[in-house]
Amino acid sequence: MRFWRRQEGTETTESLVGDAKSLPSGEDTLVEAPEAGPAEEGAEERRGWFGRLRAGMARSSARLSQGINTIFTRRRLDDEALLELEELLISSDMGVGVAGEVAEALRKTRFNQEVSPEEVRAALADQVIRLVEPVMKPLRLDLTKKPFVILVVGVNGSGKTTTIAKLAKQYRDDGYKVVLAAGDTFRAAAVEQLQIWGERTGCPVVTRAEGADAAGLAYDALVQARDEGADILLIDTAGRLQNKANLMAELQKIVRVLKKVDPLAPHSVLLVLDATTGQNAHSQAEIFREMIGVTGIVMTKLDGTARGGVLVSLAEKYGIPIHAIGVGETADDLRAFEARAYARSLVGLEP
Repeated sequence: MRFWRRQEGTETTESLVGDAKSLPSGEDTLVEAPEAGPAEEGAEERRGWFGRLRAGMARSSARLSQGINTIFTRRRLDDEALLELEELLISSDMGVGVAGEVAEALRKTRFNQEVSPEEVRAALADQVIRLVEPVMKPLRLDLTKKPFVILVVGVNGSGKTTTIAKLAKQYRDDGYKVVLAAGDTFRAAAVEQLQIWGERTGCPVVTRAEGADAAGLAYDALVQARDEGADILLIDTAGRLQNKANLMAELQKIVRVLKKVDPLAPHSVLLVLDATTGQNAHSQAEIFREMIGVTGIVMTKLDGTARGGVLVSLAEKYGIPIHAIGVGETADDLRAFEARAYARSLVGLEP
């Protein structure tokens, strides 16, 4: 299931993600999915998204499962065990608040009883589902606003450009007219990625000389997209947090000039976070929310870390909608965030 929905009047539809093509090296890379024959397609269908997600989150689930096994093998649920569990959850980047809630829920229901590691994992998954379900929301495309402007923000290296490439591919596969804006004008690799992706998908890419004013580029891109009757405009941005004041001024200027063309733009501000950064994702969410306001999150690279629990603490602390999670490099590895699938994958359980 895709992490976006088309909303036109009262009609809402959802679609499936297609395969990806290759991109050049740069901030990150979107690789080509291998062509599959009928038998392979059937096997992949049986494996399903949950299997892909669980495999992608193996590092996070192994860390939690090993810790829980160590704490709860042939042991009663006493104060010491609960304290050890809290410490394990905190070390897995779930945050102090979440760890405390999970421990308290177990205290109320199973205290001084012998519990198995499987029971603890199941209880943990239930608590995670409860905490993250409120932020499980798709990205809604309101195509009565044309072009629908998606401003993509995040630190350099988080996966912004690749996320834009995946979005462009799936939107074009569904027949939408898409324009891309290479707004990270200080990184030639990001511009090159979008240009090659634009060629492959038939999406015009608005670029300027290296170091050009990003706001001016965004303005021109919106005018061009509107004049060409595009459905969607995807705008890449810089993410140089080492100079926060300059970046804030740049992003705020982009928003101001977009509103000169469309007072409602940008219609979505998508924050891309890299799961491998762990608790640093919190500071990034805080900074970009302060800078520009964030309407939704995409969490990438969950397959490259044992810190997959950070998504839970983000949900609890900020309540920002989580549109999608990524566990691989192809377009099919970026899917709608589903609370149950994520929670049970996190603790190594079947759906």
